[in-house]
Amino acid sequence: MRVLLIEDEARLSSIIQRVLRAERLDVDVADRGDDGLEAALNGNYDVLIVDRMLPGMDGITLINRLREDGIETPALMLSALSDMPRRVEGLNAGVDDYLAKPFAFEELLARIRALARRRHRPVIDEQLEAGPILVDLANRTVTCNDEPIELTQKEFSLLETLVRNRHRVVTRDELLERVWGYDANPQGNVVELYVHYLRRKLDQENARESLIRTVRGAGYQIRTR
Repeated sequence: MRVLLIEDEARLSSIIQRVLRAERLDVDVADRGDDGLEAALNGNYDVLIVDRMLPGMDGITLINRLREDGIETPALMLSALSDMPRRVEGLNAGVDDYLAKPFAFEELLARIRALARRRHRPVIDEQLEAGPILVDLANRTVTCNDEPIELTQKEFSLLETLVRNRHRVVTRDELLERVWGYDANPQGNVVELYVHYLRRKLDQENARESLIRTVRGAGYQIRTR
């Protein structure tokens, strides 16, 4: 899937690019609204990610111009301005979805999956497996040993991140970035606490070892067997 990211905040743009490319998505980037408009008009993209406040041309004007020119590519708008009137203005301009900053990257990926489904192009894997764990991304459900597991939104995002990266150790900082957001500054041992919550729900009674392995000094890894 081809994604056009139009974002002028260099750090955020770099992180989003890294996250999307890790999902095997093809990402082009513009850091000005006028450059983004030209790219969107001339490129064949599946999803647009557009910041609201951009140099050269703001995101609302950009989307308006695209819709006037008959470009119906699904657009996700990113903005720190998330009050109801601003969201309504964006939706009325032709934006398909609206995500307030700061956000967690698993939510960003979920929004992209939803936009892809609207176009009947489910290009991001809809199900993930690791050992006895099955994560259904479309329905936001989890089973372990064929038994349904009820998870909170943060627990689901944490598990999804571990299962996506099942072949390697995921660091605490990566988990904070992916689950709690690029600008997150949670207090204390929030990652350790949520790993504990997951273990209580996933691990069978009297199990010899947890499905989530702690690699001391490095991070966590889901067990695949």
